[in-house]
Amino acid sequence: MTTTDPRPLTGEPIALDLLNTRWMQDGVLTDLFAGAGAAGLTRLEGVALWLRSTGLDDRFRADPPTLIHLLTAREALTRAIADPADEGARALVDAVLEHGRIRATLTADGPGERAEFDDPAWGPAWTAARGYLDLLSTPDRIRACASETCVLRFFDVSRNGTRRWCSMTVCGNRAKASRHYARTRER
Repeated sequence: MTTTDPRPLTGEPIALDLLNTRWMQDGVLTDLFAGAGAAGLTRLEGVALWLRSTGLDDRFRADPPTLIHLLTAREALTRAIADPADEGARALVDAVLEHGRIRATLTADGPGERAEFDDPAWGPAWTAARGYLDLLSTPDRIRACASETCVLRFFDVSRNGTRRWCSMTVCGNRAKASRHYARTRER
């Protein structure tokens, strides 16, 4: 199994990172959880890689139920982000959230919280859905890449909130090069 994450954008908040397990590669939609296509990974190797990249691999296993629940959460989040007014999408996110809860705790450092799940296989999916709720404090910062050929999402943390590209070195550079080429052809 490869230890290198083949995705072009990683490190986004966990809800968006889950969405970014699908990306365009050479004009073809690639899915980290689909197996074979993403750097020769099996479906469960893709899940294991995602769990490792998000720091969840120490608490959760890459097994078939976890994969199914992640796919459920990814679809729910995809729909909710695409259309926040979609009641069906909100119901799907709520259905994922039904499988866990936050328990208040008292730690040596003071008050704390601990997530609990009715089934541990729901843990990663629930964590991603819960992460989406956190992003909703500034929903206008959840963005789709401005490239027409890109399906990635990112959370805009730029000071003035004007980030347009998932990656300036990939999609942003392509757009600039395309504009430059169009200007030089006009001359």
